Amino acid sequence: MALGDALIALGGSFLAAGIIARIGNRIGLPTIPLFMLAGIVFGPHTPGLALVENPADLKLIAALGLIFLLFYLGLEFSLDDLVEGGRRMVLAGALYILLNVGGGLAFGFAVGWGFREAMVLAGVIGISSSAIVTKLLIDLGRLGDPESRLILGVIVVEDVFLALYLAVLQPVLSGADSFAAAAASFGRAFAFLIVLTALARWGSRLVNRLVSTRDDELLVVMFTGLAIFTAGVAEEFGVSDAIGAFMVGLILSSTKAAPRIRQFVHPLRDAFAALFFFAFGLSIEPGDMLSVAWPIAAAVAITLVLNVAAGTAAAKLNSFGRREAVNISLTVLSRGEFALVLATMALAAGLDARLAPFIAGYVLVLALLGPLIASRSEAIVRLLSRRSTRKRAKKPAEDPQEEPAEDPAERESRDPA
Repeated sequence: MALGDALIALGGSFLAAGIIARIGNRIGLPTIPLFMLAGIVFGPHTPGLALVENPADLKLIAALGLIFLLFYLGLEFSLDDLVEGGRRMVLAGALYILLNVGGGLAFGFAVGWGFREAMVLAGVIGISSSAIVTKLLIDLGRLGDPESRLILGVIVVEDVFLALYLAVLQPVLSGADSFAAAAASFGRAFAFLIVLTALARWGSRLVNRLVSTRDDELLVVMFTGLAIFTAGVAEEFGVSDAIGAFMVGLILSSTKAAPRIRQFVHPLRDAFAALFFFAFGLSIEPGDMLSVAWPIAAAVAITLVLNVAAGTAAAKLNSFGRREAVNISLTVLSRGEFALVLATMALAAGLDARLAPFIAGYVLVLALLGPLIASRSEAIVRLLSRRSTRKRAKKPAEDPQEEPAEDPAERESRDPA
């Protein structure tokens, strides 16, 4: 592709994603599915204007989007969050993962696409979107609500689980031809994660010296280089580049420069992440999504049931009422960036061709449906309250028989005084 054509395609991709997302924002839709939709509409598989004929042309730019997205999430996370959150938060997160990932794995085996495909589907269905959930809490003004701390705690536990899950999944997707090869691949990936975790926990002084500068320009250059370099090293060690970026963000989150880094990386994250979602949409053929419409519908229904069950259990565990249970259940319903990370890995591994359109359709539905339902949680709580009130009011009419009077002799025998 000539330089002029490449620049036009890149600029047009940014503009198309921005225009469609801006239109969707006016009716309260989140940006992630709209960026994907822009990629589908202006991709090579849809009639009309195709801004990019070959999705591979945006491969590097899309990779940067994923790196900055996960790097930012790492900056927002702290290892101390788990310690401060306490046992109940960890139990709630573990319960959520057990129900959703377990249900996703069962669904994966039920559709019969293969073992490796089932492992991918377990993560797709089991892990909610940190980006959408966090943005939703901010947009709805619920960050101060008592259950929001638990919701964020569940997201934290999910992030930790995801790092370990991808370390396990990487050798599975790479097609290791023996248990020893798979164990060696996992051991190498796990050792790399341990080193980064130890650095995040005890190496903050060393890293702080590396990025300590008053010059904003140099700070941006330093953290950008660290994020991309670590992502590349992680890829070489068999860990997803996304998790490498997440871990370096986690390391920098404990430095004195962290607040400034968050401020500077924010526009980088927004711009390049839009291209990541747009590029994924380019690879999707709308007709393929129609071919997996029934699995998508089944997965959405299963996710809704599992989230309600997990949210209700987490609320009871923390002594919350019906309102908080509904908010927890519906807020963590959306799926987004992590599902697309897994879809990208599945495409690279050459898994079943139905996976990519399934994940795209599943994410589109839940990324749109989740925020719409969550924004109406108060109305849902009122509806449930009215129904329970009607049931209590009907009980005397349905059972008019009065309780038989107590025999005086029985009362005297029980209370001789």
